[in-house]
Amino acid sequence: MDVGTWIGIAAGLSLLALAMASGGSVAVFIDLPSLGLVLGGTFAATLIHAGLPSLLGALRVGTQAFFARETNGRETIAQVIGLATKARQEGLVALEHEPIRDSFLARGVRLGVDGLGPDAIRAILEQELASLRQRHQLGQSIFRFMGTTAPGMGMVGTLVGLVQMLRSLQDPSSIGPSMALALVTTLYGAVLAFLLCMPIAAKLEQRTQEEVAEKSLAIAGVESILRGENALLIRPKLEAYLPGTQRGRT
Repeated sequence: MDVGTWIGIAAGLSLLALAMASGGSVAVFIDLPSLGLVLGGTFAATLIHAGLPSLLGALRVGTQAFFARETNGRETIAQVIGLATKARQEGLVALEHEPIRDSFLARGVRLGVDGLGPDAIRAILEQELASLRQRHQLGQSIFRFMGTTAPGMGMVGTLVGLVQMLRSLQDPSSIGPSMALALVTTLYGAVLAFLLCMPIAAKLEQRTQEEVAEKSLAIAGVESILRGENALLIRPKLEAYLPGTQRGRT
């Protein structure tokens, strides 16, 4: 679970609720038709933009923002060094049944055991990595689209409310409540965009960068194993893929 994401959303909604309550009743900010217009309009526009399969895929990808990925680059480096040492001593075939925690690394090693060369394996794994990056970028772009569309749908709701208000100008007492209700949709659109959609898109981009770095480390590790490199050379080479705070630790 990504505690930061949950705390951020909870804190944002709590501050919003406190701001609403400071001026009176929170109930005046609750209008289900306005909420339905903003949510429904945003999803409808996204369906037109991306299509149903892409939207559903983006929603599945979006769940990654709420759960932290368990990664340990130093453990991967240690395993690569162990595999490289064993391959130098016993030959590459000795790795055929070796347990490997990282599935991406394991796939590269198995391809090497099957007889593919380092360049061919790098090409295969980099193509898989490019496909992964493309899928993730699609999810990010859909959340960004929703983030830019939600305030627009809020404005649409506000315009609808203003039209209805102008039609009832003969009753001055209804102008204030009607104007307040018209502006609620703008509030809903802004909250949806800037507290959910845009932060989730940014978090997904961060997740992609982390996964790309992790898999790039695995590709370099496979190449080092197949080329029979010494552990003294492998460690600094692979540590270049780690965040600065993790480098140089024993």
